[in-house]
Amino acid sequence: MHRKLRQGLLKQVLTVVLEKEKAPTKVTKNKRHLTHILILLSIALGIGVYLIITTVLIAKDGVFYIEQAQRFSSDPVGVIKGHPFGYPFLIFVVHKFACFFGEGSSVYSWIYSAQSANLLCRILALIPLYFIGKTLVGGRNSFWSLLILILLPYPAEFGSDALRDWPYIFFLAGGFWAILKGAKDSCWWIFGLAGLTAGLGYMIRPECAQLIVYGIMWLTYCFLWAAKTFSRSRIMPAAVLLIGGFLIPAGSYTIVKGKILPEKLQGVIRAFSSNTGANEATTTDIHNHKMPAQYTKITDNRILEAAGNLVEKGGANLMWFFAAPLLVGIYHHFRKVATFEEKFLITALIALNISFLFLRYCCVSPDLTHRYILPLTVLTVFYIPTGLNLLSRWVVKTAAIRPGKTQKVFYTLLIIGICICLPKLLRPIRIDKQGYLLAANWLRANTSREDIIAVPDSRLYFYAERHGVIYDGEKTAQNAKYLVKIMNNGEEQPQFGRAGEKVYSVWVDERKKSKKLVIYRMMQ
Repeated sequence: MHRKLRQGLLKQVLTVVLEKEKAPTKVTKNKRHLTHILILLSIALGIGVYLIITTVLIAKDGVFYIEQAQRFSSDPVGVIKGHPFGYPFLIFVVHKFACFFGEGSSVYSWIYSAQSANLLCRILALIPLYFIGKTLVGGRNSFWSLLILILLPYPAEFGSDALRDWPYIFFLAGGFWAILKGAKDSCWWIFGLAGLTAGLGYMIRPECAQLIVYGIMWLTYCFLWAAKTFSRSRIMPAAVLLIGGFLIPAGSYTIVKGKILPEKLQGVIRAFSSNTGANEATTTDIHNHKMPAQYTKITDNRILEAAGNLVEKGGANLMWFFAAPLLVGIYHHFRKVATFEEKFLITALIALNISFLFLRYCCVSPDLTHRYILPLTVLTVFYIPTGLNLLSRWVVKTAAIRPGKTQKVFYTLLIIGICICLPKLLRPIRIDKQGYLLAANWLRANTSREDIIAVPDSRLYFYAERHGVIYDGEKTAQNAKYLVKIMNNGEEQPQFGRAGEKVYSVWVDERKKSKKLVIYRMMQ
């Protein structure tokens, strides 16, 4: 009797011990998360370095950011008063650091500094993004979603180019994670971190101020309807920390700049206040050139065009293959799994960013590039693994595959998606503009530093390390000694208003041979 009792007790103790050994401890979970993050960072770094090394030509915007960074030593206040200076400042710092180990400053040292600053921010952004995904869909799905994000061609290209998108996303993701954690854990002090992050990101792109909107919306909801979740005694300190943290960097920046509202937001306001349907042309200082920005009234046609553009570019960002899993995953997760905090904040994020895109298309520029949709892509990518799992179950059920094979179908779909991404992912950035680089090399070798080059694209004089002016196709700058013209195949020699001698030509893309870059020496 006693022996049976002792055996029963011993069996229960062993069962409890074995269950504890099998159950993952907090330390084990942390090690797993750390392993996930290190794997993601390593893959992102390898792909990013490859894309930097193979880049043929940086983005046109990259020339502007580098020129702003070069001005920091001589005119820092002037740079701050112009375009948001956060990314040029990062380029400036990275270039200063690189000069300690290099042979000095050159056009390529600035280019690599700009690309490296961007890539560093892309890699660092994966850390808050992982914890956002862990909070929303769990560590495993967060890992798979970020692996997909790393391998998507457009986000990868923007992370290795001379662009400010990933520095902006780094601060946006960090601030959003802080707000999400503050909402789920009723942690009032972390709203200060969210505000500070939003303020720093504001100096890169003013859109980072959206974090303040999310924080205020959540705190207002808690004050009015959910005081038990987030006590009213903590709401006011959280709001003060959120706004105060934002104003520490953003307020100082605004004082130096002398403007409260960004130029594009002023244009949107002018569009709404317009009483006519016609375009109201204003002038903004973009990329050191006076370029017209059209601010128009919002119409039904413009809204439909914007929706079509959003679907087209958003699907392309996901290589279309992952678009359906994303939509299915969001729908299922919000219906079955998501907490109220997640529904509230993610819905606010999606709605506000789509509003930004529509306003930009309707009021600022009738084009939504892949870059503008990138933040929306990055911060919703977490639901793709959920969608892939659901599609895997559907495939198993529809194709009458033996039960238990869902996981294998999931990995098969994942591998198919990665294989679709790889050809475009590994394609050198702007290889279709190899002729730009050849034309710039000719200008560097055959012109003097005093010569002024009239060009249709600022990258031509930038890579040639010459002074340049933008040629608008109508008249030639009087002091330009050389002029570069992009001509369609078979197009006749243009009329410049001054005599010009053709001295060099090259195909923009040697494979297609549809457009040529032609260089003329202008006669005095």
